[in-house]
Amino acid sequence: MTNPDLDPVNPGASAWMETEAFDELDGILDDLRSRYDETPQWEFCEGFMAAVICTRRPISADEYLAVLLGTPVEGEAPDEDSGSFASDAQRERFLTLWKQRWREVVAALDAEVDSLEDDNCYHPEVMDIRGAVAEMVAEEREAFLQEALPAFAQVWALGFMFAVESWPEEWAAPRDKDAAQWLDGALQAIIAMTEDDTAEPQVSPLSEESVPSTSIARLNAFGEAIWAVYDLRELWKTMGPKVETIRKEATPGRNDPCSCGSGKKYKKCCGA
Repeated sequence: MTNPDLDPVNPGASAWMETEAFDELDGILDDLRSRYDETPQWEFCEGFMAAVICTRRPISADEYLAVLLGTPVEGEAPDEDSGSFASDAQRERFLTLWKQRWREVVAALDAEVDSLEDDNCYHPEVMDIRGAVAEMVAEEREAFLQEALPAFAQVWALGFMFAVESWPEEWAAPRDKDAAQWLDGALQAIIAMTEDDTAEPQVSPLSEESVPSTSIARLNAFGEAIWAVYDLRELWKTMGPKVETIRKEATPGRNDPCSCGSGKKYKKCCGA
């Protein structure tokens, strides 16, 4: 399943995005947030993107960006309750970077991988906020002591589930029992990542040399969530988009009163 708005013929043709590209995306989102304070961080967008790619029905960019960024749909002007790009050029730059990351995620989720260590595996762009704060000097760390810092990959999972909850009809359980269990198990693995990590920090998820900030159980759960994304992608690709049921209105019998209200029999009126 692909999105015709964004997916090129060869999704793996582009080089992997560099740190500078993600920094640029962060900068655009920061600017959007200056006009609309509900604009999410990139990690949330990363999870949202993965879910949209996995969604059963291909969703257009105009439709899902309006949900994610609060931007008006095409043809509508922004108001005080919506987000807006500073210019057409800024919007095009955002979409260029968004499309590049989209292609990378599609290529990764469609690749045959058997290990999370595989270079072709899907690796979400997530941050270790707790680890970053733990490594700050005492004076800088003081400013974060009263804040509830997100657990590793928690914001990514929240972004994923936000997309699922935004299109519930596309994530409804299929009638097939095994497929329904497959869907539920995969979603539960991602939902688990939306919860806090309250266990003792034992490892740093992004660097062996950094201060421990994450429990081993959390790190294992993150791995299960990645495989869950693969399962969801495969599930909906296998089943395909929903086929809408066409219901035909019952036709009156030839000797029944005509439904138009004429008082005549159907065979002598509309059925003639």
